[in-house]
Amino acid sequence: MDVMYEEDYRLIQATVEKLHRDSNAKAVLLIDKNGQEIAAAGEIENLDTTSLSSLMAGNVAATGGIAKLLQEKEFSGQFHEGERTNVHISIVAQRLILVVLFDERSSLGLVRLRVKKAANELAQILDNMMEKPVQPQQPSIFAEITDEDIDNLFND
Repeated sequence: MDVMYEEDYRLIQATVEKLHRDSNAKAVLLIDKNGQEIAAAGEIENLDTTSLSSLMAGNVAATGGIAKLLQEKEFSGQFHEGERTNVHISIVAQRLILVVLFDERSSLGLVRLRVKKAANELAQILDNMMEKPVQPQQPSIFAEITDEDIDNLFND
């Protein structure tokens, strides 16, 4: 992920929270393809989101390998049905992984509909981030200190 400013993070988090509400999901995670969590919403207190994010990224990578074998660019979405929890996984702007965990309170159709809208919003936020000039870093407080200054410090 490139540089993310606080305002970008707030927009991303708000989009993830809106998807959580609108899809009636248990939880929503947005992770990068390296498995790093970017944003989350919902019932995540009892989830090991670090492990889940890492495994989801591995799942997407493995599925990408299957796609290549089948001469597909990628599979943009996946669905896993469990006894209590279903998982919908989608790729956002070829860079991020959007994971929606849901149960009987929702449906795959509703999740897909809401994910499509959220993915478009997230892609727009990412596009806007890419267009922003990277602000130069503040000079280090040590930048003005010379070797002579350091020598003088210890030779008093």
